[in-house]
Amino acid sequence: MNFGQAISVCLGKYADFSGRAARPEFWWFFLFQILVSIVASFLGDMVSSLVSLALLLPALAVGARRLHDIGKSGWWQLIVITVIGLLVLIYWWAQPSAEGSNQHDKAPAA
Repeated sequence: MNFGQAISVCLGKYADFSGRAARPEFWWFFLFQILVSIVASFLGDMVSSLVSLALLLPALAVGARRLHDIGKSGWWQLIVITVIGLLVLIYWWAQPSAEGSNQHDKAPAA
């Protein structure tokens, strides 16, 4: 999956918290979100806030699908509110996909 495909899939599944997302889909969208946020920050606080708000739901959705891909519940994203939670999430997001099907869906195409 390339950059454009990942963005298209993530925005197409804007609020879809079901299924699975492979690592490339997640990390390409993560990079897209960072780049768009940087550009928006130069356009003013209002634009930056609106962009952040617009990207929040698809970022949470792809994060949940990525956790599903390693066999964890999307609710684990709430761990980010703890001190070490973001580091744990980054570690989990970087893990390889679980082999075959799991309780969330069949394995995604990488």
